[in-house]
Amino acid sequence: MAGQKGRDVLIKIGDGGGPEVFTTVAGIRAKTIALNAKSVDGTSGESTSAWRELIAGAGVKSASVSGAGVFKDAASDATLQSVFFAQSSRTFQLVIPSFGVLQGPFLIEALEYSGDHDGEAAFSISLVSAGVISFTAT
Repeated sequence: MAGQKGRDVLIKIGDGGGPEVFTTVAGIRAKTIALNAKSVDGTSGESTSAWRELIAGAGVKSASVSGAGVFKDAASDATLQSVFFAQSSRTFQLVIPSFGVLQGPFLIEALEYSGDHDGEAAFSISLVSAGVISFTAT
């Protein structure tokens, strides 16, 4: 299998409508998607030879997303700002080439802007899952 292009990893925000229409977040250069599943330790005095026992399916699953790039002042930026200040969850799609699409509600945990006097205006965003995340393989 050939390597995949990082630029094909996409973060898309939904418009909240029905049916939902998704727009790619403009200007993002670097993206990280992390899926987590915490374990629950069920070890007790009766555990065989004191080996740790984990309780299957008892932990909390979560997803976090971070991205950084060039501020483009596109429609997606206005949507991000609006959702951040309202602190409401919004449906996002996370597209991972030759793997699949993750979709579900996220809260914008951080929205940062920066810029050097001789460089571009930049921004970064951090998202945290706020409900069930579905996965569709591609």
